[in-house]
Amino acid sequence: MTAFYPGRPPVDAYGGGGFRFAGISHRGSILLLPSGVYAWDEKDFAPVIAERSAVDLLLLGTGREMMRPSRAVRETFERSGIQLDFMATAFAMSTYNLLLAEGRKVAAALTAVAG
Repeated sequence: MTAFYPGRPPVDAYGGGGFRFAGISHRGSILLLPSGVYAWDEKDFAPVIAERSAVDLLLLGTGREMMRPSRAVRETFERSGIQLDFMATAFAMSTYNLLLAEGRKVAAALTAVAG
């Protein structure tokens, strides 16, 4: 998996099926890790687990509304030692930006929201 943006930018906006950050518009869901920003298929959490030494918390943006992730996903994060917090994408995005600004070891998996 190759980052299409290296580094850790805050997310400026979302909607219309994508996100805006660092002067870039991306259509689709994104994964924000210490190693960079990646297109995300909403099922693959292996890249997060691979960076567990640099991530204490994953914020999972579940779309327009909060939805509880599957038991398998929750158990994967319990075993990894990474705290998982899930919420609507808008809240996950703003929480990510705040924690990033504080220098916390945070990552985010944000589901795109249409409209």
